Amino acid sequence: MKHRIACLIFTGLALASQAVSADSLRRPAGGIDILVNDVARPRYAHQGRWYVEALKGREYAIRIRNPYGVRVAVALSVDGLNTIDARETTAVGAKKWVLAPYQTITISGWQTSRTEARKFEFTTEEKSYGQALGKTANLGVISAVFFRERVAQRMTESPIPPPAASPAPSADGQRDQASASSAKRSEKNEYAATGMGGATGHVVTQVRLDLEEAPAQTVNIRYEFRPQLVRLGVLQPPPTENRLDRRERARGFEPGFCPEPPKR
Repeated sequence: MKHRIACLIFTGLALASQAVSADSLRRPAGGIDILVNDVARPRYAHQGRWYVEALKGREYAIRIRNPYGVRVAVALSVDGLNTIDARETTAVGAKKWVLAPYQTITISGWQTSRTEARKFEFTTEEKSYGQALGKTANLGVISAVFFRERVAQRMTESPIPPPAASPAPSADGQRDQASASSAKRSEKNEYAATGMGGATGHVVTQVRLDLEEAPAQTVNIRYEFRPQLVRLGVLQPPPTENRLDRRERARGFEPGFCPEPPKR
């Protein structure tokens, strides 16, 4: 039996596809990235899962890439809620985002109408969209399930293989780690979830596709605040300083003159 399902496809300029570049061909096949200020957050591999550090109070977006030579429909959920209608369904039964062959799109938030969305925002469980709806079973996870369009003659092109190198923190991630050492003690007990940010223009239209029964690929990303990633062993804790040793190394005078204070 053919599998047909209602899907959504972008029509607005704000959600236009990005051109395929040589750099994009080196990215993992059928993947998603979490963007803050249009920059992908570093991903960390730990015990068979992908992790991303959530930045409390910051809005984010989800970039989706189609590595296949046919259209795909992607079921995208945040905290277990479909990003199109906030329903908790199976990936097969979910409304989906439609991507052209090799297309890259960016989903900025929860789709609230045919013309607008509310931006994704990293927040606490208590302030999350899932908490507001009373649906908190799957907070802290972003999932994308790819279904290829059924075609009579499949293109012979294969998905682009993922790079062999394991993920590692970027320079930006290392700077974040240094600055995070000054976080307040109360934040150690907070868990990340996604809330509703400001409104943004997301123009969509509804189409129907004949999809394959089985998904071509599934990508799951767990996100947490840094203290929880440290507790899980995903990230290393910042080095601790022995204050007494430092004080024992202190000297009375250093050569030179009094420096000017740094400008703020």
